[in-house]
Amino acid sequence: MSLSLIILLVVFPAAMAYAAASDLVSMTISNWLCLALVAVFALCAVLLGLSWSEIGGHFAAGGLVLLICFGFFAAGWIGGGDAKFAAATALWFGFGQLMPYLLVASAFGGVLTVLILRLRAYPLPAIVESWPWARRLHSVKEGVPYGIALALSALFILPETAIWRAAIGI
Repeated sequence: MSLSLIILLVVFPAAMAYAAASDLVSMTISNWLCLALVAVFALCAVLLGLSWSEIGGHFAAGGLVLLICFGFFAAGWIGGGDAKFAAATALWFGFGQLMPYLLVASAFGGVLTVLILRLRAYPLPAIVESWPWARRLHSVKEGVPYGIALALSALFILPETAIWRAAIGI
């Protein structure tokens, strides 16, 4: 099994799971994770023999998402971690699968938001009242951990990407 395939089958999903779990329990996605996603993408792209123009296209897609998401962050619509995570993840998809990634993330995010808002309408169960992250998630003053939707979308879209096809040899 090639290193690029291991990255796509193990490292990328593990990073998505970590980001989703971190956002759920702390409402943060660390900078180091976003930087690691960028570095591992660069390694994977080189291992797969992507051309400089293909790599540049992926970085342009990530840069565009970063620019737009920081505008959303400045407006107070999303968190800074979500903005960086969306951009670092979009880098993996390039322009070829960028729109499907964003559309699926929007759908998952809408479902997640409705679910959390519905759960906030009910009292927090006594068994989880002592968990700080559950109290924070239940608070109407808090946002929604959108990194969960971004991570799920990334895992959903990854098998449709050119980088995936290159890694598995089709």
